[in-house]
Amino acid sequence: MKRIILPGLLVTYSFAMGSGQPRLRRNPTNDELGPPQARSEMEKRILATLAGAIQAQELYANVPEPDGRMLRLLTESTGAKHVVEIGTSTGLSGLWFCMALDRTRGRLTTFEADTHRAAVAQEHFRKAGVEKMVTLVQGDAHQNVARLKEPIDIVFLDADKEGYIDYLNKLLPLVRPGGLILAHNVDMVPEYMKTVNARADLETLVYSQGGGLAVTLKKR
Repeated sequence: MKRIILPGLLVTYSFAMGSGQPRLRRNPTNDELGPPQARSEMEKRILATLAGAIQAQELYANVPEPDGRMLRLLTESTGAKHVVEIGTSTGLSGLWFCMALDRTRGRLTTFEADTHRAAVAQEHFRKAGVEKMVTLVQGDAHQNVARLKEPIDIVFLDADKEGYIDYLNKLLPLVRPGGLILAHNVDMVPEYMKTVNARADLETLVYSQGGGLAVTLKKR
């Protein structure tokens, strides 16, 4: 089976047994799958906050919806209790994490260098009612992550691209075996991809339907 990724479209070619002839199969897009459906009042409030932020164009350097939904899916399915995010921006990715962390009774520690974006994110967390599960650290994340001492279930990298390898080296020792390192915009970080792919203790694949999300497992 061969997969070809085109802008906005994932196409799979499968070969019938013994025929050698390709058979085109088109996978559904996220638009065709429909919007996320809220199961609880908390989910409704988070989705409403996300919609309001999008309408207000408070989107600087945030993840698109397909990636946000994947962040939520990975966090809830792994039962993550502690997520560390490098690059809060205006808090949209954090809201997707919180949608899962509300179910797992977990918490988010998120780092943002820009004072204005950090303030906007705090307001989004307040509107969504998730501020008690979020710790936002404003300042240089390369220095501030050194304060972290507790185990981490998921790391999400979405900040300065040239810093991805430094963040990986500093945070990987805290990631529990079986935990995940998620890296956004991976087409912009070839050296990071070379690094994770060269390590025998890591397994990486890329989810390409959104902005390019590398999902790396820390092997047990």
